Amino acid sequence: MADGEAGAYREFKALAEAADRKFARARDLPLYGGGDHHSRKAFKAYTRLWRLQQERRRELVAGGLRRWEIGEVASRIGQLYYARYLRTAEPRSLVGAYVFYEAIYSRGYFGAAAGAEGGGGGGGRHQALLIRYKELRFIARFLVVAMLMRRAEAVDHLAGRLRALVEESKAAYPKTNFKEWKQVLQELGRFLKADGAYKGSRSLRYDNLFDSYPSNLASIARFHSKRVLKLKEAVLTSYRRNEVKFTELTLDTFRMLQCLEWEPTGSYQIAAKELTENGTVSDQSGPSGLIDIHLSAEISDGSLPSNPQKAIIYHPTVSHLLAVLATICEDLSQDSILLIYISASGSTEQNMASQKYASSSSSHATAASAFPIDKPKSHMSSDNHLWLGPRGSGGPNSLYPEDLIPFTRYPLFLVIDSENSHAFKAGLSELNLGL
Repeated sequence: MADGEAGAYREFKALAEAADRKFARARDLPLYGGGDHHSRKAFKAYTRLWRLQQERRRELVAGGLRRWEIGEVASRIGQLYYARYLRTAEPRSLVGAYVFYEAIYSRGYFGAAAGAEGGGGGGGRHQALLIRYKELRFIARFLVVAMLMRRAEAVDHLAGRLRALVEESKAAYPKTNFKEWKQVLQELGRFLKADGAYKGSRSLRYDNLFDSYPSNLASIARFHSKRVLKLKEAVLTSYRRNEVKFTELTLDTFRMLQCLEWEPTGSYQIAAKELTENGTVSDQSGPSGLIDIHLSAEISDGSLPSNPQKAIIYHPTVSHLLAVLATICEDLSQDSILLIYISASGSTEQNMASQKYASSSSSHATAASAFPIDKPKSHMSSDNHLWLGPRGSGGPNSLYPEDLIPFTRYPLFLVIDSENSHAFKAGLSELNLGL
């Protein structure tokens, strides 16, 4: 091995370690209330790393660069694109994640690497197992992106590959417990079965061609004569027992997320299709592929308004949800509308789950006395709140209509998906009349 080749690989490893640290800081930040600075720094670091492996590929391969290391870099770039999509709701960021994930998958960066590493002794076998875990996590992330892009064929193929890979892993590593991945497969099966009813139907996204009614424009214009309001922010959350979900994306938030986006027009779809197809060109010349990290600025749809930014929160506590809402409201402009979507059960669902936690009149009295917060007497009822918490009853896990009053200082659109939604309708109406 020449000194130049060894030096190139050392430079790659040093840049990779620095990029990983920046990635960790960006990943640990919530996808709302700022954090773009760390995301941009991570993008910059991985851009430099990606260019290095493209420009000095032969030296790096000779110095010891392995395919899975390039796959790891590309996977991190895909994760950054997906995080940017969640933060900004830009469709081109979702396309960027798909491009990198599809290129990784089509070139077998992780699959081929796991096979090569597994041929050695104990150390090589352990390394192969770690790469196998990377591949499993990568396919799970790719599935989420493919589902959001409504790529039905890709979703079916990836789901089959994930099932096969789990079975292969169990056979190759019999002493390793893959129980959590069996659970992931069960969740995926339930999710695809529930979402499969919509296969072949129109997208849930708002389509300017089919969903715009010119006859309504005159009526809508009356409300815009003095003040134009725009939906800029949305908070989507759900908390139900045994709910249909995949990873931390529940079926309720998955559908609502799409309902708050515009369906891209034909020109955008053609450009995105060309970009993804270009990203799948097979590369047999070395460990890396010529995937362009710079998505074209033209991969955007100027004919449509921007999508509202969305904060998707998985199984929050009441205090966490209220903290997120407060953070978002701090940066909300006066002409912005905040949409809050909460899918949760009332106390009745968790009461039915187990007799051990079944409510009685005495337990309601105990719960009310244990948490003597200044609440109206009507809170003694079991159907006037939402339940955000594990099994149990009462207290800090209950979300009441009054908890959302501070956020009505801004234009608020509230969607409650629950058997207790009537409490929020009546409660807010009564409170508004008293203002």
